[in-house]
Amino acid sequence: MATVVELKPIREQSEDVLGDKKTPPRKVPSLCSMRYGIALLTHFSNFTLIAQNSIISITMVAMVNNTDYQPHLNSSTEGLPADLNGDQHEAAKDLSAKAPVYNWSPQTQGFIFSSAQYGMMLMQGPAGFLAGKIGTKKVVGIALLASSVLTLCIPVATNLGLAFLLATRAVQGLTQGTGYGGQFALWQRWAPPNERSRLCSIALSGMILGTFAVLLVGGVISEALGWPFVFYIFGAIGCVFCLVWFILVYDDPVSHPWISDPEKEYILSSLHQQVSSEKQPLPIKAILTSLPVWSMCLCTMTHQWLVNTFMVYTPTYISSVFKVNIRDNGFLSSLPFIVAWAVGILGGQLADFLLKKNFRLVTVRKIITILGNTPPAALIVALPYVQSSYITSIAFLTLSCGISPLCQSGIYINALDIAPRYASLLMGSSRGLAHSSAVLVPIVGGFFLNQDPELGWRNFFFLLFAINQFGLIIYLIFGRADVQEWAKERTLTRL
Repeated sequence: MATVVELKPIREQSEDVLGDKKTPPRKVPSLCSMRYGIALLTHFSNFTLIAQNSIISITMVAMVNNTDYQPHLNSSTEGLPADLNGDQHEAAKDLSAKAPVYNWSPQTQGFIFSSAQYGMMLMQGPAGFLAGKIGTKKVVGIALLASSVLTLCIPVATNLGLAFLLATRAVQGLTQGTGYGGQFALWQRWAPPNERSRLCSIALSGMILGTFAVLLVGGVISEALGWPFVFYIFGAIGCVFCLVWFILVYDDPVSHPWISDPEKEYILSSLHQQVSSEKQPLPIKAILTSLPVWSMCLCTMTHQWLVNTFMVYTPTYISSVFKVNIRDNGFLSSLPFIVAWAVGILGGQLADFLLKKNFRLVTVRKIITILGNTPPAALIVALPYVQSSYITSIAFLTLSCGISPLCQSGIYINALDIAPRYASLLMGSSRGLAHSSAVLVPIVGGFFLNQDPELGWRNFFFLLFAINQFGLIIYLIFGRADVQEWAKERTLTRL
């Protein structure tokens, strides 16, 4: 018997229409629903992972003996409040009494910042694929536990020597990459197409809130108790949340014991043509030769260059420009991230609102991506030119960081549009490739600041702008939002 292979669309979708032509049953409320509960739990999972990853950004100010550091700026900070500009030598002595300090150069600090990013870069793609096979609950839960335990071990590793610190953070990066990449499989089974932007933006915004929290309280904890306690506290929080994760998270609506029947029917009907139980070979060649996939990956990477600059260098920039103590540095560094957290969630609402107003799906994705890239990059380039004004500098930094999470509803979930069957693999892989920027940003930043402290920030920011806009232009040219031919469901018809 001859076998003919036919291609059947996963969903009948063009770039102009979101979702299936078949209308699902009546929409169930989102308030107190299980799908939004899953998004909230994933939000706190990301909160925990990114907080543990970002601790080093604020504690580095306390860990490094920089009392002999010469300011690379003149005294042009007229707008700086007097109570923020205390005696740096006294502050350094006070911190040294509570915890050890180390003589690490800016370049060494750059290697420490980047050490956890290698594992994150390598593991997100495989973790997305693994979660699609064995489930997000196991993959992310185990990763959370491992990352939390390693966070508790970092102060000990630091006392043993720089090599032990780098090794511990490298292994921690592997666990955190697994946690990030593993979460994307959830949205193949939990996110109806018309709620995808909102659910994903809620989940991804946990990363921003985690950065905000650790910057806000990290400085206070370091000043009051010593920098090791920042690692102890957030490591303990992660261990407790692991229990919550294993109890409340389920991989799909069918296996969830507490979901209502109307909500289960609504989700499954919305996704019934998008996720198939058929075992089909992965179209590796088609994926590797797909311009929409590569444009998505490149734009994600160049946007992450911007994001990682905020995460790694915000406390260092504020410290070097305004010479504030670590407590106030933590407060000022956290301010942009609370704005970013709110904007990230609102961005999902904006994207879904535009889709309801019959904007083309590809148009919405690209508009949101432009807004999350160009204004923030332009504002950060302007920072060295307004550094004489404390208020203007903080305002620019806050706006720049605050607007950037709009991309959560643009480029970051584009894989769900072009290949919903393989979304967990593609989203994990694109984020994994994007984390090459997390490796490169501290190294490049350390090089610029070590070679020429006075012009280092300006050159570093100009390079950021060029990289960011290059990735955006490529995505605007080649980005798509319709299901690609290689991602459509294959059915076998025997003649």
